[in-house]
Amino acid sequence: MRILTQNTSLLARVRTLAGQAAGRFLAQNCLLCGQTSEGEILCQACANDLPRLPASICPRCALPTTAGEPCGRCLAHPPHYDRTLAAFSYEFPLDKLIQAFKYAHHLALAAYLGREIASLASDVVADLVVPLPLHPVRLRERGFNQALELARPVAVTLGLPLDSRTCERIRHTPAQAGLSWKNREKNIRHAFQCARELSGQRILLVDDVMTTGASLNELARTLKQHGASEITLLVVARTLR
Repeated sequence: MRILTQNTSLLARVRTLAGQAAGRFLAQNCLLCGQTSEGEILCQACANDLPRLPASICPRCALPTTAGEPCGRCLAHPPHYDRTLAAFSYEFPLDKLIQAFKYAHHLALAAYLGREIASLASDVVADLVVPLPLHPVRLRERGFNQALELARPVAVTLGLPLDSRTCERIRHTPAQAGLSWKNREKNIRHAFQCARELSGQRILLVDDVMTTGASLNELARTLKQHGASEITLLVVARTLR
């Protein structure tokens, strides 16, 4: 009986220590404010403070309009994509999260941000999730494709196939940052290729930040040339003019 009691006590201690260790392992501090965040990468207060897009935006490109009508640019020069869904505006502190994700390799942000944008597309009828590809040179420099890391949780959450192989970036162009809207279009022209036909496919095209949308629009053009019937851009953040 004494041996049984000792073993029971030892088992209880082991369970207690295991629980404490698991608690320490699961405990996490908010990436923005440093407070305990209940196992999430952001605490609820900081998550609530992230800059959401205005309610009234152009349905095509997600820039603000007076009453949610299509903007003048999309009316005058319709893009090759059909709609844009964006969770946030690209400003503080969301911009710091994106920079930590892309340049400081905080890859845990991919799951959090991927779930955020997946929730936007819950009612979208789609057949395929496609991440914006990186050129191999840029991929080697960065070590990962941020669009692909975001697309993984999107595909899982929405129960859609993920295709990261059909589309390739075949031109290593200068960085888009700092270029004018017109020069961005020229810079990215014919930068992508598609390896198969996508006849009738409705595609969710995923990226982290949409600035002018030139890269996304060029890939959408390529996808439409290969038969895609509808393209919805799904991005974490939209840069507002």
